[in-house]
Amino acid sequence: MRCLAALLVLVIPACNKAEQEAGPAPIASAAVASSATTQDEATRTTRALALQKPSGSSAVDKEIEILERRIEKTPDPIDPWILLGRAWIRKARHESDPGYYLNAGAVADLVLGREPKNRPARNLRAAVLLDGHAFVEAKDLADQILADDPEDLLALGTKADAALELGNFDEALASAQRLMDLKPSLPAYGRAGLLRWLQGDPAAAKKNYRAAMDASDPRDPEPLAWVLVEAAKVFWHEGDVDGADKGFDRALSAVADHPPALVGKARVALAKGDAKRAAELAARAFAKSPLCETAWLLGDARKAAGDEKGAEEAYKRVREIGRASDKRTLAAFLASKDEEHDEALALIREEMKVRKGIHTTDVLAWALYRKGDFAAARKESDAARAHGTREPMLLFHTGAIRIAQGEKKEGEKLVREALTMNPHFDAAAVAEAKKLLGEGG
Repeated sequence: MRCLAALLVLVIPACNKAEQEAGPAPIASAAVASSATTQDEATRTTRALALQKPSGSSAVDKEIEILERRIEKTPDPIDPWILLGRAWIRKARHESDPGYYLNAGAVADLVLGREPKNRPARNLRAAVLLDGHAFVEAKDLADQILADDPEDLLALGTKADAALELGNFDEALASAQRLMDLKPSLPAYGRAGLLRWLQGDPAAAKKNYRAAMDASDPRDPEPLAWVLVEAAKVFWHEGDVDGADKGFDRALSAVADHPPALVGKARVALAKGDAKRAAELAARAFAKSPLCETAWLLGDARKAAGDEKGAEEAYKRVREIGRASDKRTLAAFLASKDEEHDEALALIREEMKVRKGIHTTDVLAWALYRKGDFAAARKESDAARAHGTREPMLLFHTGAIRIAQGEKKEGEKLVREALTMNPHFDAAAVAEAKKLLGEGG
């Protein structure tokens, strides 16, 4: 029985009789043999990662096990490998564990080793690149796929997501619209909801999120949980704390202990003055998915609950995770705390080299503001709000920057608008906003 790994090994032609009689092989031949051995070992490692036995007993775990048994029995057909790669991505999303994208990437590598132009495998690779924040590479690969098939739905989704992160808003909008035209579905409606929100149209955002919910597949609940969280965030930004809480609860009903929903409920608890409950929820979310942003929220909640030591431990994790994998959030954290201005600015400028979306640009504006470079901060702040996004944090940052530039009336109007939208959008920012307006100590 042949295995996939065997099909990928570099084949070294056998020596002929004259070469055998000539004595020891030259050094170059030994180098080629060594290269073949190295490639063989790399292929075995990749195959082991692709066929790693899943942990857990969820539906997607069972699907992975079935596919792996099928592949081990008959490894040649490509389709089961593609289904396996997609299952690994669903597991990564379901468990909020990006580590499983490595398994999906291994599957893509094996298939592309056999068929370099295999479109489903290239889409797998593009999804892995996107998750790894390799936005330029993900978009380039999506463009290559679309050059072969302009109606490839997965590539259109990848291109929309990557373009948005790169700050190419119009390109993201065009790709999402093309996706919607070809197949109105949860992925299409979900992206439309986000883009409409970023354009300052909450009514259209809610309408699209509702359509996405209606288009969900009960056999795959994670996408529904994602949409529910995104919709709940709209209610949160608008100051409808109870409405947001219900949305987060629905997400948790779809996927138990869904980390983004736990984070949302932690913010709600903090807004309602229940810091202890907020810390418990944030700790649960962080234990399942240790993200920089969640550690920041955990620290704030513990601090509000009077647990200074626990807060410092969480803030230490913000710095560790941020420096390792999330420069934007760490820069935002440092700028929010009004600390380490030089590092915050260096971090966000480094991040701008790989993504320049709305929120990255806003963090750059705030880091420049903390450094006292108000003119540069104003330029970046205007760019962040160029599409009409009306999130309280963005409004607050814009207003504070304009006040610093001497535009007191317009700046205060924006700061008040942020507080009116959601008086609880962020404890530290709210306190600073009130102080700017002469309403706080």
